[in-house]
Amino acid sequence: MTTAMVDELDAGTTGENLTSPTLRRCIVTRQALEKPAMIRFVIDPEGRVTPDLKERLPGRGMWVTATREALDQAVAKHAFSKAAKQSVKAAPDLADRVADLARREVAELLGLARKSGQLVAGFEKVEAALRAGKVRVLVAASDGAEDGRGKLARLAGSGVEICAPLTAAELAQALGREHAVHAAIKAGGIAEKTIIASRRSAALEPSWRPWAENGARAE
Repeated sequence: MTTAMVDELDAGTTGENLTSPTLRRCIVTRQALEKPAMIRFVIDPEGRVTPDLKERLPGRGMWVTATREALDQAVAKHAFSKAAKQSVKAAPDLADRVADLARREVAELLGLARKSGQLVAGFEKVEAALRAGKVRVLVAASDGAEDGRGKLARLAGSGVEICAPLTAAELAQALGREHAVHAAIKAGGIAEKTIIASRRSAALEPSWRPWAENGARAE
């Protein structure tokens, strides 16, 4: 095994056998999970804990289960310093920062799906795509009206992932539109990446949401 491969394995698992090359062990829970269910971190040259959602940054990877609880515990219990075997700086609001990055990742994927022709937006177009069986991911604005979301959800078959990762304003911005509440992505690589990113983003969200306080709903 090369040095690079060893560095990619999570910190603190020396002598432990991970049965799959895609498994990583959480430095907080010690549970081995598939990489899509985790967040990779590295230490930057200034000794700061840096999230690496795209898993591209150089350096020894430290992995944490992609939940707000696990991230908060990682900071509170100094898990990053223990795993790195050195004093490192983990921001108190690390979970919030990672949640923001996760939402941004979803937005980027939705924009990529639109540009590649894999996405349709608007209630009528999404409804038609669902009826034609051409949808893998059904996307709704998190603050969208319940009746519209419910109607489209009822048309979705068992193979359709339903998610509401962004507000209407965020969804519109991601799609380059003035208004967006409903979207659908065809089956393919982008759809599968969007599913992973949306699930991870949902797990990282705080228990409260800004749009829940004012009761606003996009039509």
